[in-house]
Amino acid sequence: MSQPPGQLTFVAPRRAKPARHLADLNMAARRAAVAELGEKPFRADQLSRHYFSHLTSDLEAMTDLPAAARERLGALLPTLLTPVREMTTDAGTTRKTLWRLFDGALVESVLMRYPDRVTMCVSSQAGCGMNCPFCATGQAGLTRNMSTAEIVEQVVAGARALAQGQIPGGPGRVSNVVFMGMGEPLANYKQVVEAVRRMVEPAPDGLGISARGVTVSTVGLVPAIGKLADEGMPVTLALSLHAPDDELRDTLVPINTRWKVAEVLDAAWAYAAKTKRRVSIEYALIKDINDQEWRADLLGKLVRNKLVHVNLIPLNPTPGSKWTASRPEDERAFVRRLEFHGVPVTVRDTRGREIDGACGQLAAAE
Repeated sequence: MSQPPGQLTFVAPRRAKPARHLADLNMAARRAAVAELGEKPFRADQLSRHYFSHLTSDLEAMTDLPAAARERLGALLPTLLTPVREMTTDAGTTRKTLWRLFDGALVESVLMRYPDRVTMCVSSQAGCGMNCPFCATGQAGLTRNMSTAEIVEQVVAGARALAQGQIPGGPGRVSNVVFMGMGEPLANYKQVVEAVRRMVEPAPDGLGISARGVTVSTVGLVPAIGKLADEGMPVTLALSLHAPDDELRDTLVPINTRWKVAEVLDAAWAYAAKTKRRVSIEYALIKDINDQEWRADLLGKLVRNKLVHVNLIPLNPTPGSKWTASRPEDERAFVRRLEFHGVPVTVRDTRGREIDGACGQLAAAE
């Protein structure tokens, strides 16, 4: 169901919740849950080792657990994600998966293997309530928040595929996670923060990914940015800015009608000061909309001399949309103006264009 232009949805519709999963719980809660099931608390450590270290949910493979225990403990490993479609490109090193959740909601994740790293792009909500007009997910509206385990399971699925050698390049591991799939991560704050904890805690508590390899993206929910800074997790903050002036950003990123560019950037600089982590400014270049040189100059003046990096994104157009990528010459001019201001800038690798790489495109097609 699409949203009226400019309308924001902060509170997800109330729906049935997915079954409780091991990944929803920290180790203390896992031990308590195992005890509730009539097993000794140390079984939680064994179960966690299978799931987070060996990347398996197959109870039959857990031969260090008695058969009766396996049967009972299976309650903590329900199936949360069912693959609907998979698409690959870049000779198989980019793989996009469309997942069906227990209630029929659809979400997407993307695995991208590079020579020096493997990045998982994950969803945090089914749909999105932020209603950015150039985004396929934003146009779909918000179905519901995802649970902690539903978020973690996307990474575990990617890690499992790598460990089993399913991705060209031999066995490998996930080194980076970016919350740039479907949804506004900071609108599902509690579950996202818990999911990050599962990702960064050392095995068997979690996946043991470096917090510095995790990026949480936001359109600019100012109070939540401040809260994230206080969590004590040095994850990278990515701010989806897309326009340096309030007049245009009010349209492109409707949350700007609540928190203006200056407020959002102040929150980002405070985050950088507290975490000592460089903020990434995400800017989708849209032909004749936000790619003018004067806007590059304005952006350069706003962010120069800050702990920042600008990530320019050639827009991945959605079918039938009037929004499309900038001309190459306009993209080059935009980069030049930012470099003139001494701002570190890169143009994002446009992986996944052949497989409807913009999040929300596969789900919209179902």
